[in-house]
Amino acid sequence: MSTSLTTCEWKKVFYEKMEVAKPADSWELIIDPALKPNELGPGWKQYLEQHASGRFHCSWCWHTWQSANVVILFHMHLDRAQRVGSVRMRVFKQLCYQCGTSRLDESSMLEENIEGLVDNLITSLREQCYDEDGGQYRIHVASRPDSGLHRSEFCEACQEGIVHWKPSEKLLEEDAAYTDASKRKGQAGFISSFFSFRWCLFWGALCLVIVYLQFFRGRSGFL
Repeated sequence: MSTSLTTCEWKKVFYEKMEVAKPADSWELIIDPALKPNELGPGWKQYLEQHASGRFHCSWCWHTWQSANVVILFHMHLDRAQRVGSVRMRVFKQLCYQCGTSRLDESSMLEENIEGLVDNLITSLREQCYDEDGGQYRIHVASRPDSGLHRSEFCEACQEGIVHWKPSEKLLEEDAAYTDASKRKGQAGFISSFFSFRWCLFWGALCLVIVYLQFFRGRSGFL
């Protein structure tokens, strides 16, 4: 997917969703590759998407790779008097680790991923620009496209000082925690079942003894 098509998709989804969310206000989306984190003008707010999923393409060696560590920076401003808002956006790039070229290539994303990310942006807009309850943020780690560790030396966001968590590592930690919990639950269930079985044997044996004594006493009286 080309850069221009990606930009068009972002704007298309953003304008459609903002028309529904805030039809009385006019909002624009501007792609700004020079946008800096935490450098905000008066009245501007910031939202940072730290775990987007996208695909990169190197125009030098044609290598492509999937990443779940794409960082997207948004700066937002609303003029309440004029009812006009503006969002400046920057998708941080990644360096190709195959050829080591200094050219940082853009990320392309599936339209359904862009829709979810725009939903998060609008949630932040509601909270920061309108003082509303924005609702629930969506987590975009439904798949696991990258099995390796995040290479910070090839990541533009890391080089800019943005510390972001790595979804693949996070998922591995959650899987490990889930596995440990399942093991403990299984062990507890086994122990509980074991003791229940022992109690059943005990009560069964006790009943047999009582029946035997009753039978023996009856036969003694009969004789």
